[in-house]
Amino acid sequence: MKGISEFGYFTDDCDYENDDEFGYLTMIVITKMTMNGGTMRTPVFYGAQLSELSGERREDRRLGRRICCSHRGSKASDGWRCDGRRDGAGCANLVHSIITLISCLQKSRSYLPMERLDFGKMGYGCKHYRRRCTIRAPCCNEIFGCRHCHNEATNMLNSPSDRHDLVRYDVEQVICSVCDTEQPIARVCTNCGVNMGEYYCEICKFFDDDTDKGQFHCDDCGICRVGGRENFFHCKKCGTCYSIKLRNNHSCVENSMHHHCPICYEYLFDSLKDIIVMKCGHTMHSECYKEMIIRNKYSCPICSKSAMDMSMIWKRMDEEIEATIMPEDYRQKKVWILCNDCNVTSEVIFHIMGQKCCHCNSYNSRTISPPALPEV
Repeated sequence: MKGISEFGYFTDDCDYENDDEFGYLTMIVITKMTMNGGTMRTPVFYGAQLSELSGERREDRRLGRRICCSHRGSKASDGWRCDGRRDGAGCANLVHSIITLISCLQKSRSYLPMERLDFGKMGYGCKHYRRRCTIRAPCCNEIFGCRHCHNEATNMLNSPSDRHDLVRYDVEQVICSVCDTEQPIARVCTNCGVNMGEYYCEICKFFDDDTDKGQFHCDDCGICRVGGRENFFHCKKCGTCYSIKLRNNHSCVENSMHHHCPICYEYLFDSLKDIIVMKCGHTMHSECYKEMIIRNKYSCPICSKSAMDMSMIWKRMDEEIEATIMPEDYRQKKVWILCNDCNVTSEVIFHIMGQKCCHCNSYNSRTISPPALPEV
């Protein structure tokens, strides 16, 4: 019984036999399959504590007879029976091949029923990920739900010298959340046989049961990302993955994501939040960008270039300036400006509403000192 519960599962339509003489504990599960519109029954074998067959025909035939005999009752009427040979040799040939294969697979712990692998799926995890394991941080030897849980906890320590981040590649030990067994990192628990993560990356030491995210590992980034590999491409110059909508349609900035968000100052490259790429090529959190727009800030906090298409706003400013007449003393006043969008300096008529660039018609400008005249 122990062997069956370890490798298999019970159904209402199964038989099992224990052969103490040869050390076999075999369970035969009859599974319905539909082929060409009809229904047939196909034998599926799960074995536990299987020793290698000696190859002697006498043992093969005995095992074959026992399995055939266990299905000569109601199961035989369902269409699966031996080939008519009374000694069961025909059935033994099939049994020998199947059990030898299963024995090899079970030794590698890779042949487990899907019901067992999926046990507890989406039922465990932390606020960041759904997974069936926790990790032991090698840096402080403490147990956390994930590296983000570790970083949040350690970065709130009172002593700045104790604050640190967990390097994902350094994780070596995990604890199964189903059976509480600590073990070297792997996808399947060595004790209870469950998948500790439906998605598992051996490079990043990353587990996640929520595969609807479309996780994939980018070799160039060196980390796992979400959204589906088919929807992203890696920009070599920017050093990160972008949506395919931005292919040949963005301003490249070297290592554009290898910095902190200019609003909240969270590191962007491996942030869990959505990130937006502005016209200038700089990046920031989408939620920070929306908050910036709500506060009527339309320029990049890093380079001051317009963060979006401002043509309609510039047209509206033209109308407002035309309708707003300046006092007589200021109508011919000129100032020098530097355009933040095109980086061109020019001398323009001053207006209280704003100064328009003569080169690109942008009002995203700032006044500067007049250029120095060349010495005579």
